[in-house]
Amino acid sequence: MELRTLRYFVAVAEELHFGRAAARLHMSQPPLSRAIKRLETEVGAALLDRSSAGVALTPVGLVLLDEARALLDYAERARVRVATAAGAATLTVGILGDSTDPGIRRLAAAYRRQHPGVEVRVREAELSDPTCGLRAGQVDVALTRGPFDESGLTVRGLRADPVGALLRAADPLARGGGLRVADLADRRWFRFPEGTDPLWQSYWHGGEPREGPVVRAVQECRQAVLWNGTVGITLLGHEPGEGLTVVPLTDMPHSRMVVAWNEGDANPLVRSFVRIASAAYRV
Repeated sequence: MELRTLRYFVAVAEELHFGRAAARLHMSQPPLSRAIKRLETEVGAALLDRSSAGVALTPVGLVLLDEARALLDYAERARVRVATAAGAATLTVGILGDSTDPGIRRLAAAYRRQHPGVEVRVREAELSDPTCGLRAGQVDVALTRGPFDESGLTVRGLRADPVGALLRAADPLARGGGLRVADLADRRWFRFPEGTDPLWQSYWHGGEPREGPVVRAVQECRQAVLWNGTVGITLLGHEPGEGLTVVPLTDMPHSRMVVAWNEGDANPLVRSFVRIASAAYRV
């Protein structure tokens, strides 16, 4: 069995959908289906039940999924050990915004356990660069939030979080249990510098051009609200600080936490980071 084919199988087994698995693997669906068929022929048994209701693992498929994960993990560890021996045991991670997220803490602990010889350098990026310096070569991998221009990058979703309006605690709009973006239409918003990714700007500005103070960091957003009474969008689960509050925005799609890296990057330390991040954020 080839490791590549096992990766294909694991993607299908985890997604239980050929289309989603193909998108995750950055390939089209027909060659993925053919690869799984060849693997079933090699194994001598069906691995997946395909029906109008969807895809399900057979008992043989469940066994192979456990074994395939173990083999892929071993191969990944071997690549990392070789990279470490070759003196390439440094990984630079870009983080956008709040680095106190519990998922980041779980990820750091898990990565440290599995790769104690790897030096991890962390670069906390400004809000004006959602890729955290990937395109500029400043980091190897980024923990960030979408949406942004993904050209030249590989992006894997980790989690989706609800968002709300960041307001002064005494703001009249803070009295309700929820708001719509239109409720903030006549207010000044904190906004990002000229040249910031348009997709990113549009999401965090509620889909409209805004007027207000320019910010580059999470603390600057909070201070803009506290001092000037401006408004903006932030994560609903984050503690805003004294004098501020977050009111749910009922018509905003959730914010996607993602891990991103440069397309075609075969660095085993990056591959391991992505795998461990996916597990850390499933908890």
